[in-house]
Amino acid sequence: MADETNRAAFVELQARLIETTGKIKQLQTQIRTKESEKKRAYLTLEELRQLPDDTNTYKTIGKVFILEPRSLLANEQEQKLNDSETAISSMQTSKEYLEKQLGELENNIRELLQQDPVLARQILSMTVQ
Repeated sequence: MADETNRAAFVELQARLIETTGKIKQLQTQIRTKESEKKRAYLTLEELRQLPDDTNTYKTIGKVFILEPRSLLANEQEQKLNDSETAISSMQTSKEYLEKQLGELENNIRELLQQDPVLARQILSMTVQ
């Protein structure tokens, strides 16, 4: 009975470990996307700041270019930059939390396998074949 309980606990821990790893990878992808958005907004903002105030600037919407004041475009890029920074810091916090969870899950699996050497041998024999 204890053997089945340990086996069920191992399967549950393994599923949670896989799920947490997937979430971490997803967050890493989202962070990279936000970082590229942030970089694009920063570079655009730097170029806009170099232009005189009376320069004609255009905003793209699909295939259409719309005349916009330089200050409005600069404000939009600053907002994008700030939003990206906020999102990145939030995602970093979530990633750190998930990494802590991952470490705890790994420790729980390790402890379970140390407590039940029969289960550990069964798992090792399954992976070696």
